[in-house]
Amino acid sequence: MKFFVDTADVEAIAELNDLGMVDGVTTNPSLILKSGRDIIEVTREICSIVSGPVSAEVVALNAEDMIAEGRKLAEIAPNIAVKVPLTWDGLKTCKVLSGEGKMVNVTLCFSANQALLAAKAGATFISPFIGRLDDINLDGLELIGDIRQVYDNYGFETQILAASIRTANHVTQCALIGADVMTAPPSVIKAMASHVLTDKGLDQFMKDWAKTGQKIL
Repeated sequence: MKFFVDTADVEAIAELNDLGMVDGVTTNPSLILKSGRDIIEVTREICSIVSGPVSAEVVALNAEDMIAEGRKLAEIAPNIAVKVPLTWDGLKTCKVLSGEGKMVNVTLCFSANQALLAAKAGATFISPFIGRLDDINLDGLELIGDIRQVYDNYGFETQILAASIRTANHVTQCALIGADVMTAPPSVIKAMASHVLTDKGLDQFMKDWAKTGQKIL
């Protein structure tokens, strides 16, 4: 499974990228706001750090303006994936931009029907939002499984990009179900390395080592 990092924080992206933990990046208007930087400037810097897809989101609501914004965003770097919402206008935009050879990430997906439409429109990625479904007492992971089955039934090449990942357990379950990609904040990716038994074992090793009175360096 590919790891995308969901942030516009270039320092956090660079740290994870140096460890080989970043296959791409996803951003959105909220993350751009949090960065406090110009969208073109920060997106260009991210693209210079990461070789994989970097999602940059349009903010228009009608297809004509979405297409214009998407073309402008795609000019930033060759690895831009234009991010559009799963609305009828977003699907129209996806069809046009994907037809021009641009990567398109269709976001805010909450049903298998929506995912099916996005695949038919030529989406490179479909982004179902797990955490937001969980927030309203629906099973976000079940949606990942439904989309996986639908896509496999018909050979769609659209990649399932599990989004709104809140916990390390979400990552595990998405990998087991067969999501192609997951995107998560840096904190969630780092949390994957944590385990209480690892900490307990390391603590015991250090205590035993101290008793030996030895040094390696």
